[in-house]
Amino acid sequence: MESKATHSIAAIPMQRVGPIKITGPVMDDEVMVPLATLESPLWPSTNRGARVSRNAGGIHAVIVDERMTRSVLLQAPNAEIAVRFAADLNVHKPDLQKIIAKTSQYASLLDIHSQITANLVFLRFEISTGDAAGHNMVTKAADRISDWITQTFPDIRYVSVSGNYCTDKKVSAVNGILGRGKNVVTEILIPKNVCQRYLRTTPEKIAELNVKKNLIGSILSGGVRSANAHFANMLLGFYLATGQDAANIIEGSQGVVHAEVRGEDLYFSASLPNVIVGTVGSGKDLEYVRENLKMMGCLEQRESGANARRLAIIAAATVLCGELSLLAALTNPGELMRTHEKLERA
Repeated sequence: MESKATHSIAAIPMQRVGPIKITGPVMDDEVMVPLATLESPLWPSTNRGARVSRNAGGIHAVIVDERMTRSVLLQAPNAEIAVRFAADLNVHKPDLQKIIAKTSQYASLLDIHSQITANLVFLRFEISTGDAAGHNMVTKAADRISDWITQTFPDIRYVSVSGNYCTDKKVSAVNGILGRGKNVVTEILIPKNVCQRYLRTTPEKIAELNVKKNLIGSILSGGVRSANAHFANMLLGFYLATGQDAANIIEGSQGVVHAEVRGEDLYFSASLPNVIVGTVGSGKDLEYVRENLKMMGCLEQRESGANARRLAIIAAATVLCGELSLLAALTNPGELMRTHEKLERA
């Protein structure tokens, strides 16, 4: 008997935390942030970080870079032809841009990277995508480019529109190096008295724990471009609440926490090189998503891409809040388990 797919709704609890105070060239504002999660301690924990942000002058956030990628896989008769083709393709960048422009008015070619293994050619196209996360936009562009390549270079054969050099929803080093999504750096300087009052710990303890747990522990575990405690928790809650492709937390959670004592105060930073978010596209027409995006001011910016940039900044600042709160809790023996038992058994 043939089975048929059925449609239903998976209800996930959602609460708002904050407001989080955020400063920087993209935004200077206080925002409430929605998080959809089954891990109930995440709300008060992230909210504690938000309280610190308001009492420490705000989280300063900047976007280092932004781009979405798709890598096509092509095949040449031999390695020599593969190398020659990859070199020749760079001469045709204006032609590729014309092809991309026909697929979307918001798509623009930023760069091409290639890797050659045997007679296989992996081409990584990096494209700006406006306010969209851009998965479908770059795939459509890659499809059209592949057609043009096989017509223009008779020796080159199509293998796949995705060759895993993108890299989409998988752990890799290439995304952190070359970029995929929004590369966001967040930082905050927390006075000692604020740290002691709201986090119940000291700057010295947090900075020391970050080195021993996040940095050394991640090295020993073989982590790939990751040195953090739980970026994925906040990202998943944020992605589900704002209609994002939740599987992107895989590369999104690859990021680094840096902490140091400055005088008596704590400098704390979370760098997220692969924040993949959009304010238009699949999932963004759901009523609760529209309400959440509007609440955060991510539907009001007029410049192309500005809404998605604001959303990425808010996502990264939320990650910092949750990361800061957890590390603070871990400096106090038993606090983490007591909190989970109290909130998850209530």
